[in-house]
Amino acid sequence: MARLAGKVAVITGASSGIGRASSIMFAREGAVVVMADLKADAGEAAAAEIVAAGGRAEFVTTDVASEESMRALIDGAAARHGRLDVMYNNAGGATSKDGKVTDMPLEEFWRTIGVDLFGTFLGCRFAIPHMERGGGGSIINTTSIRALIGTAGADAYSAAKGGVLTLTRSLAMQWHTAKIRVNAIGPGVVATERVRAMLKPDDPIVKKSLMGVLEPDDIAYLALYLASDESRKITGAILPAESGASAF
Repeated sequence: MARLAGKVAVITGASSGIGRASSIMFAREGAVVVMADLKADAGEAAAAEIVAAGGRAEFVTTDVASEESMRALIDGAAARHGRLDVMYNNAGGATSKDGKVTDMPLEEFWRTIGVDLFGTFLGCRFAIPHMERGGGGSIINTTSIRALIGTAGADAYSAAKGGVLTLTRSLAMQWHTAKIRVNAIGPGVVATERVRAMLKPDDPIVKKSLMGVLEPDDIAYLALYLASDESRKITGAILPAESGASAF
């Protein structure tokens, strides 16, 4: 039996990288996947690919840093499909403008907080009521190795992902009685197109990645576990997926 049969999942940042890989995997395992991203062309193409392969998917253009956009995404998904079982707050990322707290443009700090932390906050805010009415669900947030260990050069991103980590634990404590599980994945270096374009060959986190740089599917498999009933007793967990880079 498919591991996500009968479930409805919303995935943000779904047009490429980890979000796209997770959308394909979730649909293959029987979920109805509502894919969200600002990149409409890539998102529509990814959803069409899933449908062509026999899966169920749709794409919704979404700005995760916008209250109105996120409310429309999540309320709309629940209204169209009658339920919401999985909310995967995957959207996020840093830009080359991120850096030292003393040097970075302040607008880059607020951009990063808006996408990475506030976007996750909104995903949880609007998903929880639907899950509560439906008898439970799984929220999967994306933190980062930068929230697990001290790293230099991305202080806005580190701050945002640290907030996601703590938010995850706080929500897990509050919503377990509603059978809503809240967990987070902490990726290390994942070879998405965006990361490949930004990555420096001497990046210290790459050197610490004992098993090598990860691929998007490596994270998608972990998200699949957290979305499935196999993790029905797992909540408040921060699961590192960083090739051992936080081990030392």
